[in-house]
Amino acid sequence: MSDAMPDSRLRPDAPRAVVIAAPAAQHRHATALEASGARILAAIGPADLDRLLSGLVAAELILLDGMHGPPHDAATQAERIVAWASGSACRVIALLDRDSLDDAAPPLIDAGATLLCAPSPADYAAAIAEATRPATLRLHDVSSERERERLQRLNEEVARLAAVLSDFAADPVRRDLREPGRGFRAEPGEGADPAPRMVRSMIRARRLRDQHFHPELFADPAWDMLLDLYAARLEGVRVSVSSLCIAAAVPPTTALRWIGTLHDAGLFEREPDPIDRRRAHIKLTDRAAAAMRSYFAATERQGLIPG
Repeated sequence: MSDAMPDSRLRPDAPRAVVIAAPAAQHRHATALEASGARILAAIGPADLDRLLSGLVAAELILLDGMHGPPHDAATQAERIVAWASGSACRVIALLDRDSLDDAAPPLIDAGATLLCAPSPADYAAAIAEATRPATLRLHDVSSERERERLQRLNEEVARLAAVLSDFAADPVRRDLREPGRGFRAEPGEGADPAPRMVRSMIRARRLRDQHFHPELFADPAWDMLLDLYAARLEGVRVSVSSLCIAAAVPPTTALRWIGTLHDAGLFEREPDPIDRRRAHIKLTDRAAAAMRSYFAATERQGLIPG
């Protein structure tokens, strides 16, 4: 471990950062963090993680590059970092490969970490910029960068979706559906679950569009993941993080960002694997499942084709 010397050019509130990565990747990450205004406390390999955490008094940012080594090693690193950062203001950025998603992502999602998987340069830069941004600016400054604007729009859209679904499940009176001229009032809380094949056919129809139009034209990862998890719930099967990322039909880093946002919104939750306790799956919360049930029941009552 090598501590960085203080840099007089750093701003007074420069976040103290730690890089945990293979030696070949340490310099790249440290350089990116320093360029964003962070002070590097240490850059170490995964094997030195325990020694670092046992002597680390404070840090505002930990960057874990878990793209090297067996998946369970990445999961163990993630759990130790989450345990250390729990209850503190320390932010975590984790770079994961597809093989380590199912093991390492669930505890990091629970902890609100920023997850990247095969990120584009823009995704990587946006994650670094957000993590090193002063707290006051994170709350009040809307930058003009196109990537920041895109992320803001994504967050606003998923918040809107979460609010609509939450209203369906929690307050049937506010979400009543009326049929004009007939005095019909729907009760979203009523209705049975649809047949799993109906949900799966909807998913297949959505993917069929990709054969005729550019996939990005209809990108809707939040709804695609809600449908996939709802179908899995009806079928009694479990869904891994990597499988859910595939269902989202967007780049993995984008899918992980949406998984984290929907988890924070109370629509997704972590489900431990009953056989391998080091792994976990993602499922709908009961509130989200009730909202999906209400949605399908409402479309059936109105004679609509769910989209």
